[in-house]
Amino acid sequence: MIAKEAIDIFQNSQKNIHRKRTKDSYRYLLEHLDQHFTDSDIERITPDQIYQFLEALTEHAAKSTRRLRYAQLKAFFNFLINEKRHSMKNPCQDSIIAKAFKGPRMKQKDILSRESVDEIIYRSKKTRDRLMLELQARCGMRIGEVLNLRGNDIMDRKLMIRQPKSG
Repeated sequence: MIAKEAIDIFQNSQKNIHRKRTKDSYRYLLEHLDQHFTDSDIERITPDQIYQFLEALTEHAAKSTRRLRYAQLKAFFNFLINEKRHSMKNPCQDSIIAKAFKGPRMKQKDILSRESVDEIIYRSKKTRDRLMLELQARCGMRIGEVLNLRGNDIMDRKLMIRQPKSG
């Protein structure tokens, strides 16, 4: 399978899955991938070629953008391997590429104790603020989801969340 066909298959699979910004981000990567590997056999692309492609694509980009492009390209090849049953190895799995585009070391986050959260909620002066904090702490809602709630989203003891981030 040539790269152009693989890219078309991947883009068609994305139509119903991802949001617009995600599609736009992938579109940028896939357009450059198509230009670079137009008539190449997707199974014959080597890790060295992928490394050179990623370096050229993200030459003056921030580290976070470099990691994003690497992750997107890895997801593209994983899709081809998993969904289309290709017997190829993901060229992005090469240790040199993984080290060059690795993510930052994650720090341990400070987590508030349950008692601290209860105290913050209890000391809230406004009912609106208290309700927002309760929904976030007890239901795990994001602030954007809480702010988008309307009166008609509440029926008995159920909440209807419009456009949750997790889908």
